[in-house]
Amino acid sequence: MTHIVTEHPYFGAFVLFALTAIAFPATLVLQRFISRKLARLDTEKLKLAIYECGPEPNKQANSISVQFYLFALLFILFDVEIVFMFPWAIDFKPLGVFGFVEMILFIVLLAIGFIYAWVKGALEWHSIK
Repeated sequence: MTHIVTEHPYFGAFVLFALTAIAFPATLVLQRFISRKLARLDTEKLKLAIYECGPEPNKQANSISVQFYLFALLFILFDVEIVFMFPWAIDFKPLGVFGFVEMILFIVLLAIGFIYAWVKGALEWHSIK
């Protein structure tokens, strides 16, 4: 009698998935247990001392505006969307009218997102005073 389950082409992948699903959480639990046993519980003043020379900082010297993060996020968003246009441009002829309409819809959605960000003021640079 042959075993149908073990002859399946994806049986090895399933076994690896099952082992990973067991081994990964077990490794995390083991690592946490070992690190708590090996960690020193007493803190030293030298370890907490400031390493740089000069006066002790009381607060952060400059505050970073959220505008930097919003601008970077919008750049990455639109940059990644533009990257999706390159495969379409290379395979333009075989896609035909359906591919053209699909890309026009994609560009319209991109434009809606850009206009929304513009109206909300995400592209305006506000200076901190």
